[in-house]
Amino acid sequence: MINGMDWGMASRMERLIPGGKAFFLAGDHGYFLGPTRKLENPGKTLAPLAEYADAIFVTRGVLRASIAPDIGTPIILRISGGTSVIGNLEDESITVTVEEALRLGVDSVGISVFVGSGYEHQTLMNLANAISEFEKYGIPVMAVTAVGKELEKRDSRYLALASRVAAELGARVVKTYYCEDFDKITESCPVPVVIAGGPKTDDDLEVLDFVYDGMSKGAVGVNLGRNIWQHEHPVAMAKALRAVIHDDAKPTEAIEIVREAQAKA
Repeated sequence: MINGMDWGMASRMERLIPGGKAFFLAGDHGYFLGPTRKLENPGKTLAPLAEYADAIFVTRGVLRASIAPDIGTPIILRISGGTSVIGNLEDESITVTVEEALRLGVDSVGISVFVGSGYEHQTLMNLANAISEFEKYGIPVMAVTAVGKELEKRDSRYLALASRVAAELGARVVKTYYCEDFDKITESCPVPVVIAGGPKTDDDLEVLDFVYDGMSKGAVGVNLGRNIWQHEHPVAMAKALRAVIHDDAKPTEAIEIVREAQAKA
């Protein structure tokens, strides 16, 4: 046993969070948004960013159709869904079997939970059941504390509750939103926390600031998507985020990577 984990689980966790820090690139948005802007061709969008990420979060369909098998970057496979942005986002089910995940050779799986919604019990049991099945094979499960369309739920009291419940059910990693008093979430969550990005913002420094602050308050890293691949210079933004996450760069230092790319454009 390594830190309470068998070798397979410990190995996968180290690949996902090397040295205790993580830069997950989220590319799973199409499962509920369809061909959202800049992700119309996911393979073309994600390929140049993969080398800067510690893992890529995608769906089964995108992985099979759009990700090169020699990518080398660990894969987190989204295994919940069944709804779209025009329906009820909370009404999710498990969409991928353990056998399929094993065939695909993924390093981890991710699943959304909607605490406080009418589908709380359903989505929490989706998580609990997935943990019971995937951990038989040493595959860690990441819980995503989703809020659907209720953005007002992004406060520390709610997110700390949702994150702790997910950890109590056995999630190895929790993805949650950055908010004021973010340390209240990390201090009460016994497993690694990664920061979700949310909608695209035009303020690059704001993104780097919340990542830097979130990590100073206990997050191990991020799971960002739109603020990278919808950026006018996505590779530069990925490099800047990696500098903050893995090289301890300050936001004012990392932003120069983006500004240099803008100046050359």
